[in-house]
Amino acid sequence: MTDTAPPAKPLPARGLVLAMLLLVYTFNFLDRQILGILAKPIMTDLGLTKTEFGAIGGLAFAALYSTLGVPLAFLADKTSRSGVIAGSLAVWSVFTGLCGVATGYWQLFLFRLGVGVGEAGGVAPSYAVIADYFPPERRARALGIYSLGIPIGLALGTLLGAYIAALVNWRAAFIVMGVAGLLVAPVFRAVVRDVPRPPKPEGTAAAPVGAVFEIIMGKPAFWIMAFAASFSSLCGYGLALWSPLVLMGNFDFDLVTTGQYMGSLLLVGGTAGVFAGGWLADRLGKGDRGWYARIPAAAWLVTVPLFGAGFLTPNPWLAWVLLVIPNGLNILWLGPVTTAVQHLVPQHMRATASGSFLFINNLIGMGLGPLLMGYLSEVLKASYGADSLRYAAVFCLGFYLLAGLLALLAVRPLRKGWVD
Repeated sequence: MTDTAPPAKPLPARGLVLAMLLLVYTFNFLDRQILGILAKPIMTDLGLTKTEFGAIGGLAFAALYSTLGVPLAFLADKTSRSGVIAGSLAVWSVFTGLCGVATGYWQLFLFRLGVGVGEAGGVAPSYAVIADYFPPERRARALGIYSLGIPIGLALGTLLGAYIAALVNWRAAFIVMGVAGLLVAPVFRAVVRDVPRPPKPEGTAAAPVGAVFEIIMGKPAFWIMAFAASFSSLCGYGLALWSPLVLMGNFDFDLVTTGQYMGSLLLVGGTAGVFAGGWLADRLGKGDRGWYARIPAAAWLVTVPLFGAGFLTPNPWLAWVLLVIPNGLNILWLGPVTTAVQHLVPQHMRATASGSFLFINNLIGMGLGPLLMGYLSEVLKASYGADSLRYAAVFCLGFYLLAGLLALLAVRPLRKGWVD
């Protein structure tokens, strides 16, 4: 009689795994965006200034989200990728729910800090799971579908936050979203399993972090693109948090109307932008790698006048037409830029290079954008009164202009530094 190992449990279907990853990524951005649509009732209830609310919406989230991404990705590689994702979802859902019981500035700041800690462990391991389940020729499409979690999550966070707050209150919106995430976490853990990893050949090891830094230090394209994306994100995250209040002031919308208006902009524009960025980069970048910088540059430069006109027009229908385009253009860079960053280093160094890029982008963009826009609104209040937030948003559009000009400077270094 011979002992035989029990047959391995079959892995779930790729489509089911991708659907679960998309669901978790949707919660990731839903829990970020819900704060923006609830700005007015939260600030009124807790007596917060715009600077304080900007710090809660940006700095509190970004402080640990930026710094913990790489170590949590390392933990996922060493243990279980699906386990880290499920655990991260549970952690940020708990802190999202706790936001609903905050009684003051520091409590809400610390709870948003906790949301950032949880969400830091969601994205990088998800990329790895997709790479495990999908072959190279299908990976880009899978990542594109996964990236739809951004516009879907932003739109749902706006819509659901507005409806729940209108029916109950702003606190209930956070609690409902937190409970929903907690219910999804064990389902995700049960459905999504790690693909068995082959043993590494003897003598192989991951590239030291110092070796990666040594290479990217000599790649001007990396730094130019990283700061271009950071300046874009600075404005983008600021607008994500403050646009609902701008729309309420411009058009005298109530909370639900603002949620419907903003949600439709994010869903329609954002979905188109995510698809267009990857498609254009793959199509044009085959012959000239410089297009991976030209495409986001063009998008950022066109974004400036469209956002400006949309915020300044008194007609809400005309504003929707003007704003839906830049709501796609301002995230069109995701595919081209993240792809370019990975091709500036050898294949075995790409995860660390991408982590370094995200650290810069999130710390500057997410950490400073909402805070700066809120602070600038208070500075401009003496000159613009009730319209100070609108003009703060318009002035911050200059960061898109700066991002576009930087990206154009990256065209030649990108061609020179590209690694296939």
